[in-house]
Amino acid sequence: ASAARFEHAAGKINLSLSQEFTKGTRVVVSIDYHGKPKDGLILMADKDGRPSAVGDNWPNRVHHWIPTLDHPSAKATVSFKVTAPARNVVVANGRLDKVQTVLPGTRTWTYTESAPIPPYCMIIAAGQFAKIEPSKPASTSLSYYVPQSNRKFAMQGFAPASPSLKFFNQTIAPYPYEKLALIVGSTRFGGMENSSAIVFSSTVFDAKSGAQPISNVFNIRRGLVTLVAHEIAHQWFGDSVTESTWADLWLSEGFATYFAGLFVERHEGQKAFRGYMRQAAETYFRYAEKTRSPIFDNETEDLFKLLNANNYQKGAWVLHMLRSSLGDKAFFEGVRTYYSRHKNSTASTEDLRAAFEETSGTDLRAFFQSWIYGKGHPQYELYWQWNKNRRSIRLHLKQLQPEPSFSNSIPIDVITANGKRRVLLKPVGKETIQELRIDTAPVTVQLDPDNTILKEVKLKAVPHKVRKTATAGAPSDA
Repeated sequence: ASAARFEHAAGKINLSLSQEFTKGTRVVVSIDYHGKPKDGLILMADKDGRPSAVGDNWPNRVHHWIPTLDHPSAKATVSFKVTAPARNVVVANGRLDKVQTVLPGTRTWTYTESAPIPPYCMIIAAGQFAKIEPSKPASTSLSYYVPQSNRKFAMQGFAPASPSLKFFNQTIAPYPYEKLALIVGSTRFGGMENSSAIVFSSTVFDAKSGAQPISNVFNIRRGLVTLVAHEIAHQWFGDSVTESTWADLWLSEGFATYFAGLFVERHEGQKAFRGYMRQAAETYFRYAEKTRSPIFDNETEDLFKLLNANNYQKGAWVLHMLRSSLGDKAFFEGVRTYYSRHKNSTASTEDLRAAFEETSGTDLRAFFQSWIYGKGHPQYELYWQWNKNRRSIRLHLKQLQPEPSFSNSIPIDVITANGKRRVLLKPVGKETIQELRIDTAPVTVQLDPDNTILKEVKLKAVPHKVRKTATAGAPSDA
């Protein structure tokens, strides 16, 4: 090994190599550095007033304390050797190889993560943590690391961890890492999905929230059940399969949001799941009132602004609509194909489309163009008119959103005194009229009664003829 000439300026290190290397040659570079990071590694007192150090890197803050290519596509294996006061516990990515006493009053902890992970998921956490093992351990090695004052709340607050691990193992694929540590510490977010070492904010996981019923969802991503499940789902989507560009962020956040909902569906039932998805829709609609932008957003420069309802809630709804239209079998086969094909690597939106097209045999180009690359959502206006003489009902559907029409086939239930008839209305452009023969006068009409489409809608019966009226775009669960 020999010292290399380098230049450190504008947050970058430029090396002058002493020889040329052919493409594909592995070059080992050792960098010695010291100092107090401005960001990325948070050095502060924990909630009990004791010193702690916790990595918090999203989206591109790891370079403040680790020399790296600070982009999600620059995945790498990582090993940490951390020396800390003997009273401290150190947690990091991967397997704990050894703990040694090298200097008096200290211990040196060595961790190795052998799977490539995105830079923003690289972490060390050091502090006077209490280590807790769940009473019903998952098949994966699972531990909680919490400040002393959080001990009595950890078992309740982290209760969803073991069953969500089991559910995702069964639904997606085996857990991709050697252990899972859940840490209560310092982060800008409610939770941060560091690979195999998730950090939950002490401001969320405090005595007040820990004492509440775990089904109390005070925000779509902040209730303890959905927050824990969301961050654990990231171990598959975001950590193991990582978005290849920031514009593909929904492949991480949309998946984690939807799979947290699927966990709710499995353990609390359809009613709770519908409530979860309805709340997600309402969150997105409030966002869309002010901002009309595509999910695939390659124009926003402030990466923190990508943490929005497009990538989270609308992304989750895109997956829900795919599941509803393709069916559970093709949908979950598509998810597993996508995951197995891109595990420990990166993926794009087009990679996901290819997987779903392969398992369903369906051309999804128009769907992805509308919902991922296009803006907004359908705003339906549906009028229906019963013609007693013709024994028929006339359905008049209009799409009033400023964006182009959405081609989703729309289930419509016509309710009569004798029962229910379901029809599938296929929109053609912004305005579609369809007449159906029906022997009995309708009592009412329901558009998308199972709530399988992200939409705003107004329904109205017209006594004599179809006439134009203004839109009132209220969210509907009809």
